[in-house]
Amino acid sequence: MAVPKRKTTKSRAGKRRSHMSHNTKNIIEDKKSGEYRLSHHIDPKTGFYKGRQVLDPKE
Repeated sequence: MAVPKRKTTKSRAGKRRSHMSHNTKNIIEDKKSGEYRLSHHIDPKTGFYKGRQVLDPKE
């Protein structure tokens, strides 16, 4: 059975877990409608993306 030869230190375990954190979502307020949306995403209410009409707005 495989058993570690030495105890894993707190610093080494912390280095290994450094990428396991949860990232927060990048939520911004839309300049035109004032609604909150994810950045780099289409605004579903107005259908605008980067100042251009991409989709027909939802009623």
